[in-house]
Amino acid sequence: MPILHWLDRDKHVKAAEAVPYRLLEADDAHSAGDSETPNMLIQGDNLEALKALLPYYAGRVKCIFIDPPYNTRSAFEHYDDNLEHSQWLAMMYPRLILLRELLAETGSIWVSIDDNEAHYLKVIMDEAFGRKNFVGNVIWQKKFSPQNDAKLMDADHDHILCFSENKELCALNLLERSESMNARYKNPDNDERGAWTSGDSLRKEHRDYAYYEIVIPSGRKVLPPPGSSWRFNKEDVPRLIAENRLWFGKNGDGVPRIKRFLKEVKEGIIPQTIWKHDEVGNTQEAKKETIAINSQDIFQTPKPERLIKRILEIATNTNDLVLDSFLGSGTTAAVAHKMGRRYIGIEMGDHAVTHCAPRLRKVIEGEQGGISEAVGWKGGGGFRFYKLGAPVFDTEGRINQEIRFAHLAAHIWFA
Repeated sequence: MPILHWLDRDKHVKAAEAVPYRLLEADDAHSAGDSETPNMLIQGDNLEALKALLPYYAGRVKCIFIDPPYNTRSAFEHYDDNLEHSQWLAMMYPRLILLRELLAETGSIWVSIDDNEAHYLKVIMDEAFGRKNFVGNVIWQKKFSPQNDAKLMDADHDHILCFSENKELCALNLLERSESMNARYKNPDNDERGAWTSGDSLRKEHRDYAYYEIVIPSGRKVLPPPGSSWRFNKEDVPRLIAENRLWFGKNGDGVPRIKRFLKEVKEGIIPQTIWKHDEVGNTQEAKKETIAINSQDIFQTPKPERLIKRILEIATNTNDLVLDSFLGSGTTAAVAHKMGRRYIGIEMGDHAVTHCAPRLRKVIEGEQGGISEAVGWKGGGGFRFYKLGAPVFDTEGRINQEIRFAHLAAHIWFA
């Protein structure tokens, strides 16, 4: 498989091995709610935090969502997003390796990115997770109005790359059918089987065995157009007509269409890769959500709660474990909390304290912004705040004198 090369690549692909195991120290002053909660908010460098989590959570995370810096060469208040391309790759690769170790074999990882690094990210994720485990590239319409100062083209979408730990075992959910989808089903002929819609009876390729005349109720004979053929064999036509499975139009003079009954369709729909802003939110909506939480220090690049809700609906079920190691303003943790998922959020900056913790406290108190009404959120639960502590082992491999037996046992078991 082709691999991507960049400056000092050999050093960077092994960087995760050199990261020391550190203790995670609880900070009750910034924790909130139920003291027995498994939910974690960690302040510290996410590479070291991910390594610290391995002895306890390797292979246990059902869904990972990360929204790393986009390397757009623009000055962000909360992130240094002005990284050279090779530095960006060097930053991402070891983190992807550790995230892979944490992912459950039925789990999936979703990475939000824009065109600046999307295609390079795909290549290094192919290497980290295996090209065969690529699930899809979601196109999220992040804005809906043109940007007048854009040059040449105005990019109104982001990518969300999805990989599985093992595509053969990966478990993704169907999306719930919407009322508008069900409204497409009618019953103009009062069929006792209930509402139905009609589907195309033609395939867009010619097959000799499926190219034949059908005599429709009006007496007219119809053939598939050149280059096409029927979706069913000639022998099946009498049965389909007898079972009222073909629709020839109100007057019986139309090209046959296949009747598909609402009660026979799947309980949900397979997720598609184009996500419109009216379905999952946009950046403007996300900004309003963060302003409602903290109007004094506004996070510049948030994701809307509806976008994260869509991902968690597809990738998780109640009580599954969700991880976001670039937590930002805390959106992933807030949505996971409201949806009854367990979560681990990692944020290195001060806004782990100024943005994430206050937001999660408001969620516990029952705030009604974002997806709260949609999921019937009333409040409750809790989270524990952690900081990175001392390394478990010193540079000579000796055990830190401060480490407790339980921590040492966990690391030995993992090793």
